[in-house]
Amino acid sequence: MTASVRRAGPADVAAVTALLVDALSRDPVAEWLLPDADNRADVLHRLLAVDIDHAIERGHVDVAGDWSAVAVWRRHDLDADRWALGDYHLTTFAGRAAPRFSELNAAIRSYRSDAPHHWLSWLAVQPGYAWPVADELLRQHHHVVDQTGHPVYAVVTTEGARDLLCQHGYRPDLPLHLASGPRLWPLTCAGRPIGSSSG
Repeated sequence: MTASVRRAGPADVAAVTALLVDALSRDPVAEWLLPDADNRADVLHRLLAVDIDHAIERGHVDVAGDWSAVAVWRRHDLDADRWALGDYHLTTFAGRAAPRFSELNAAIRSYRSDAPHHWLSWLAVQPGYAWPVADELLRQHHHVVDQTGHPVYAVVTTEGARDLLCQHGYRPDLPLHLASGPRLWPLTCAGRPIGSSSG
């Protein structure tokens, strides 16, 4: 059973970053981005530290109380700030892997809508746990999202994450393919019209 969920704050950046790095250490897309296992954790840590710091400040980051899982959310409005990790960060931190990161970002951007929506940036569970530990993270944030009427978009890298999101009402689209790399699974959870439940 998943422990209680709480919202992460600035003091949690290091812990959330470490959780994500651990969870991504054997992720197929992370392995494609950074084939050298010794270099993978270092590059991911530097990039994710910037990303999570920005997400805690501008978005919404939820963690399970036992630190078994994390969900990182952003709200994209027409005037929303740009994602923190730009070309400068990729060139500086990713080095020779930067072109693959750029390809990944382009694939994700091809799916994401320009209309207002919520975006599930990261959904990760600690090694040794199963995907259902993230159930409560999804339930709690969708209760917030449902008040806006906006849809939620996500692109995940494993079938386990895809299947969990489908259990929460997400609709999978055709997989995205990276050149000589693994598949990505894009999904959408339709927004509920505001006031639709009122009688």
